[in-house]
Amino acid sequence: MENTTTSKGNKPEKKIRAGAIAATIWQNHGQNKDKEPVTYRTISLERSYKDKSGEWKSTNSFRINDLPKVALVANKAFEYLVISDASAKSGEGIMPGDAVIEEEEIIM
Repeated sequence: MENTTTSKGNKPEKKIRAGAIAATIWQNHGQNKDKEPVTYRTISLERSYKDKSGEWKSTNSFRINDLPKVALVANKAFEYLVISDASAKSGEGIMPGDAVIEEEEIIM
């Protein structure tokens, strides 16, 4: 499992992978227009590949054959967000500040 962090030290909430394509769900904290704290989620999509020297790299550019996997991981990310949002509203889901990093791999 990859422990990816952004420049601000934010760790991913969940990573969904189908081969070289991954959707990462990030939990972010900010303020609304009334300066009240809010939590929101964002999703990043990436494709992993090895460069000519054999070193692993990632890009957010996709080839035509990557698009079915992009659609799959995007749909799984959406499904996860809808379910976790419904669970949070019922008091059962991931709460802001929970240190959850979960990776799901889709075998194709």
